[in-house]
This record gives sequence, structure tokens and C-alpha cells, in this order.
Amino acid sequence: MRVPLPTPAGEFDLRAFAGASGSVQLVLVKGDLGDGRGVLTRLHSECLTGDALGSTRCDCGVQLRSALRLIASEGRGVLLYATGHEGRGIGLLNKLRAYALQDDGLDTLEANRHLGFPPESREYSEAAACLATLGVRSVRLLTNNPDKETSLRRSGIEIDQVIALATSPHARNVHYLRAKERRMGHVRPAGEDLGEELPRALDVTALLGSVAPRDSRPYVVLKYAQTLDGRIATRTGDSKWISGESERRASHALRAACDAVLVGIRTVIADDPQLTVRLVPGASPLRIVLDTTLRIPAGAKVLTDAGATLVVTSERSSAERRGELRQRGVGLEVVEANPPWGVDLTATLALLRDAGIRSVLVEGGAAVITSFLRQRLADRVVVGIAPTIVGAGTEAVGDLSTVRVSDGLRLSRRSVHVLGDDVVLAGDVV
Repeated sequence: MRVPLPTPAGEFDLRAFAGASGSVQLVLVKGDLGDGRGVLTRLHSECLTGDALGSTRCDCGVQLRSALRLIASEGRGVLLYATGHEGRGIGLLNKLRAYALQDDGLDTLEANRHLGFPPESREYSEAAACLATLGVRSVRLLTNNPDKETSLRRSGIEIDQVIALATSPHARNVHYLRAKERRMGHVRPAGEDLGEELPRALDVTALLGSVAPRDSRPYVVLKYAQTLDGRIATRTGDSKWISGESERRASHALRAACDAVLVGIRTVIADDPQLTVRLVPGASPLRIVLDTTLRIPAGAKVLTDAGATLVVTSERSSAERRGELRQRGVGLEVVEANPPWGVDLTATLALLRDAGIRSVLVEGGAAVITSFLRQRLADRVVVGIAPTIVGAGTEAVGDLSTVRVSDGLRLSRRSVHVLGDDVVLAGDVV
């Protein structure tokens, strides 16, 4: 069976093969495979939670979409989607049982063994047979898994090159990825340069710190870029771009590592940010906007694209405006106002924790950053410092009512990184 399959990455020729195991192999072919040599190929194991539902417990969905983009950009290649491989071959229900065990402290291998399964139950001979049927003789294999390379070679498919398929880690899957790297020989899924077709991954776990949500609120990271003299904008409000691309990539990787990214309404009005992940291969987080009176423009990017957005407002906002936003599919929550600082941050964070948000990246603006620091609601601060002096402008942090230097907030467990022309300092708030 073969049918054209249009996707966001372009149209593929879809073919289906029924194997002796009873599983179906879906094969997406791009372009003319010609002599079957050097075909860019991805063997992708079925993962309903990651591929279809966007779960960040794994990096499967990001790898799937990245592979489709890479193959489409080359104009010639194959993505084979292997059904029956859920949970490294143990099935969907057992994978969910393994998730519960992982939440109790077992790693991904230990969880499988606890359920009576080997760490790896997948088999790739049927996938290799499908490739051979298509006339594929040698491949450039997109994978981080050495077992796939070994299995294809054993089945007679030549491997011209193994290309690591990089993804930026999420706080929810970093331990899972590290277990596969340490115990199964997988390639670390960050740092591989895949060329202009796909942004390079970035591992920012050192910047992120040890994510430990509290019972009453998520883990909170404050992230901002400033000039050498502590400004996040000039006196006219211009802030693009204070930092260089390398530092901005780190910001996007931090977004990809967190459940949510949060800004205040002034930032939305002044900068109209997308707050999505674009400079690294990773999943975009939930976007949260603090907007006490619902001044958010109807055409703001956070409302007009396909990403998920939650606006947190107060009773001071118009009921009519709240209804309009809800009709557009925008999430909206009402909490108490806390003059003069806007919505009550403690109540907002408690609401997010109750909704399952475990980590929040706060990106600004200055009033929001200052409020989080003043109320001691930040766990970690990440500051990009550009080698630029602008003089008068918007301060990154406002008045914290600090009288003596010794009373100022200090950072522990610090790390310093040079990213392009910028220096990035990260540390836990004491």
C-alpha cells in the first residue's frame, strides 16, 4: 500500500508493510532513492505519548519531527515508523507501569526489569527487510542508539554514516536520557551539529540547576540578559539584541527544559515575543502571561500562533474581555491582585503547581523579575552579561529595599559560562 502523506515538513510517499510479527511498518519516502546508496534514514520506534501527545518524559516526539525535517530538507530519504515498539518493545500499558516505577525512583532500565522485561525488547529485522524491499542498500543513519546500527548491519544493510539526532534535554527527561547514555551506550542527545537544516542542540542542565519543585509552587528560574552596566533596555526601550545568538540559544534551550515560560504584560506589549523554542531542537513550553487588567493585545503573537498560552489576571479585569479570550481557546485564570505589583505571585505559583507545572522559566520584564526576587520566590538566577555599556536605560532589577550589601541576595552553587561574546552566570538564590 502506498499513498501520498502531506506533513508540516512536506509531502512523503507513505507505504505500509505488514510483518510476520503482526506489527505494521510505516515507511515515509522522500524523493527518488535511485541506486539506494547513502540514503538518509531514520528508524523511529512507536511512542504514542511522545509522538502524538507531546510528552516531555522522553525526546521521541522531538526526534521524529527533527528527522522528518532533515529528510525533507535533503529531498531524499526514508523514515521508517516501527509500530509494536512502544516502551522499547514492552507495550503501551507496561510502559505506563514503568513510568510509575520511575516516579518511585527506578531508572528506565530498572523499571523494565522490575516488570519482568529486559531493558531492550525491540527487534529490527523487519525494518531492515522493508528497507531492502525499497531498494535501500546503504544508509546514513539518524540515531543515538547503537543497537539500531548493529541490527541493520546484521541484516545486510550497509551503514555509511551514523548521525546523532540531537535534542535539547527537558528537566522531565534528563535522568531518562542520562540512564540510556550511561547504561545502554546511547549518544548524548545534545551538541551535535546537523547543519543549517536543523538548529544545534544545547545541554543547559548546568544552567538550570537541580530542579526540585516545592509542595506549594514550581521550581522557578529567573533568566535575563543585560548589558555590562546592568540594563535590559535602553532609555528608549530598545532591547534587541542585547545578547548574541549563542546566549539566545541558551535561553531557548532553557525554555525547552522547563514546563512553562512566564513574562509580564509589559514585555508582551513592548516586545511581542513568541516565547517558543526555535533556536534549538526541543519542545516549546506553556506560555504564561501575567496581566492584571487584561491589556494583552488581540494580535499578540502568544495568542495568534498554535502554541499553548495561559493568561493569569485578576478580578480587576473585564469579565467581557475574559470571555473573549476563553472563546479563542486561550487559557485564563483569575487570582487576587496584589497592589502595587500586579497579580499575586504566590497564588499564581500555587495554581501552576496544582496544574502539574513543576518548573517555570521567568523571562521578564524588570518589574516581574524584581517582584520574584523581592518576594523570595526564585530558586535560581541565570544572567547573560553582554560586553556592552549603554548608560541610562531600564534596570534589570529594581528596588529590593536592601540597606546593606551584606543583606543582598547571594548566589550559591554558581557556574560561569562563556557563550560567544557573552558571559553567563548561574546560581541558586540563597
